Amino acid sequence: MKELNIQQQIERKKRSKTFEKAVPIVLFSITIVSVLTTIGILYTLISETIHFFSRVSLIEFFTSDTWNAFSSDPTFGIFPLILGTFKIVLIATIFAVPTGVFAAIYLSEYAPSSVRKVLKPTLEVLAGIPTVVYGAFAITFVTPTLQAILPSLGHFNAISPGLVVGLMILPMITSLTDDAMANVPNTIREGSYGLGATQLETVFKVVLPAALSGIVASIVLATSRAIGETMIVSIAAGSTPNSSFNLFESLQTMTGFIVQVTSGDAAFGSDVYYSLYAVGITLFVLTLIMNMLSVWITKRFKEEY
Repeated sequence: MKELNIQQQIERKKRSKTFEKAVPIVLFSITIVSVLTTIGILYTLISETIHFFSRVSLIEFFTSDTWNAFSSDPTFGIFPLILGTFKIVLIATIFAVPTGVFAAIYLSEYAPSSVRKVLKPTLEVLAGIPTVVYGAFAITFVTPTLQAILPSLGHFNAISPGLVVGLMILPMITSLTDDAMANVPNTIREGSYGLGATQLETVFKVVLPAALSGIVASIVLATSRAIGETMIVSIAAGSTPNSSFNLFESLQTMTGFIVQVTSGDAAFGSDVYYSLYAVGITLFVLTLIMNMLSVWITKRFKEEY
């Protein structure tokens, strides 16, 4: 009987070792899928973009201020699409950054625990709303409301989708800023109070500087998310590329153009079709720069406690 139990224990240990050896292999296989997917996306974007620039001048693409891809004599100057994208992003960040940071200050430093338990999950529900719903909200509610205040505002404009994109990224800024402030040790706050500082002084002169890296990183990540937003701008911003800085007019963003092409407005293999990839890789580079900036800021201003 003892020999049988010993044999069973040996077999159990062998199975356990085999399982432990298999786990890293399985996890590596799962991880490599994301890497291969990224490589595949980059290969597709780069190869098709090279095909586009074999037909269209690279100089025209980056220097022309006219984007008229669907005309009989098309022009492909990406500046209007980039400008339209940054109009939306600028309005979104102007609205979302102060609102999100001050909301995080309240949740982290002033709100009672009972209030915080209700407000934070409620605020984070906004992050789960489909962006197409945000787009419908922008075109059916926000735009008519703004037109009552600004009669010259067009049905498609930059202000309405910009504000709604800001509303969409608000939970990201608030949640990440709140987490950054929560990571500041209470001993730092207590030291500030011990020196005679008020709660307001402690928040703005001690806690916020200590959490600066996390706050700035949250803003950069949210801005990157705003750059890549698709449905809201496609529904509420219009599809008219223009080089005007007027926020009351219809415009088109890079993501809006991608939606227009992929919805069937361009024939496969045409210059317009391949321009989709040139715009896509431009958008990819912009978001990559924003993400790298976020990582750099986090490392550069990281506080050690």
